This record gives sequence, structure tokens and C-alpha cells, in this order.
Amino acid sequence: MSREGERPGLRERKKQETRIALSWAAIRLAVERGLENVRVEDIAAEARVAPRTFNNYFSSKGEAIAARHLDRARLIAQELRRRPASESLWEAIKIAVVTQLAMGAEYDARQPDQQWQTGIRLMISEPSLQGEMLKADAIAEDELAAAIAERTGTDVARDLYPRLVAGAAGAAIRVAMDHWLRSDPPVPVKPLIEDALDRLSAGLPEP
Repeated sequence: MSREGERPGLRERKKQETRIALSWAAIRLAVERGLENVRVEDIAAEARVAPRTFNNYFSSKGEAIAARHLDRARLIAQELRRRPASESLWEAIKIAVVTQLAMGAEYDARQPDQQWQTGIRLMISEPSLQGEMLKADAIAEDELAAAIAERTGTDVARDLYPRLVAGAAGAAIRVAMDHWLRSDPPVPVKPLIEDALDRLSAGLPEP
């Protein structure tokens, strides 16, 4: 491949790296200081870019924070498409979710930290962020439903099944994450998500 042919790929990779750096910087600073005490200039400095670069990627601090959530959700859908056909749908969904969450430093299952979890909980309770998170959840559910439809041979526009499964999986993940954020003492997030999805796939039998 010519060098000219390589350039778009490199540019896209650099753009994605900058987007991730800005989003992660916004999360880290919001957790440490509180969202209202963080300026766009602070986020840009933390990510080592100019403030105008932030504005090229995001329209607000809330959008920057929600981008981390949205990007990971999209990767879950991509991971589901890569799972082998020999796996059951729910097993494939669980592995896809856990694989992507394990890559997120903010949900580090190896070193639960009460102060960090409290900061995350306070951050996502901010009204200015909740709207962005809801938008990200809706997009994520659409993309997961499309991946489920492909895997099951259903039609995401016509059939109830793919959206029903995507909505149920999203709800299970949100409940598990909320439980993790409120745990005292801190607990790893991975077993909670696995348990929630296992219970869901089993039909939510009574305890």
C-alpha cells in the first residue's frame, strides 16, 4: 500500500486517540473536582491539546464524558459480531460486555476504590450529564440490537426480539453498574455484570 493510502488510516487513529484522551481527561477531572469545577480549558490541558481542539470533538463537558460510555457500547456491539456462532446469544453478549468493560480504567475490577466509585456516582448524577448519558444509552441500544439481529437472523426494524434483548441486556448492565457504584466496601464490577446477565438469560428465577 502506498504512503498516501496509509495516511487516512493514521489520521483516523490519531483522531480517535485524541477523542479518547479528551473523554478520559474529562472523566478523571470531574471525578476529582466535581463536574461544575472543571473547565474546558482544564480538560484540554490534561489531554495536552489546545482548548479549540476540544471544541472540534465535543460541544460540552457532558458530551465528552458520555463519549467514553458510547464508544465502549459501540465496541460491545462490534465484539458481539466477532463472537463464534457456537456460543449461545447470551453467553456471547456476556463475554462481549465483560471484554470491553475490562478495558476501562474507570471500572478497574482489580483495585476497587471507594473514593473513585463515589466520585463516579456523583459525576453521573449531575443533571447536565444525565441527558448526554441517556442519548448515549439510546444509541448503544440501537447498535446492540442491530448486532443481535445479525446474529439471530431477525430484522431489527420488523421483529421485537433484537430490541427486546438489547433493552434487557442494557437494563441488566445498568443495574449491575449502579450496584457496583453503591457498594461499601468496594467490590469488583465484573462478577456483578456476569451475575446480572446470567440471571437474565436464565429467565430471572426467584432467589
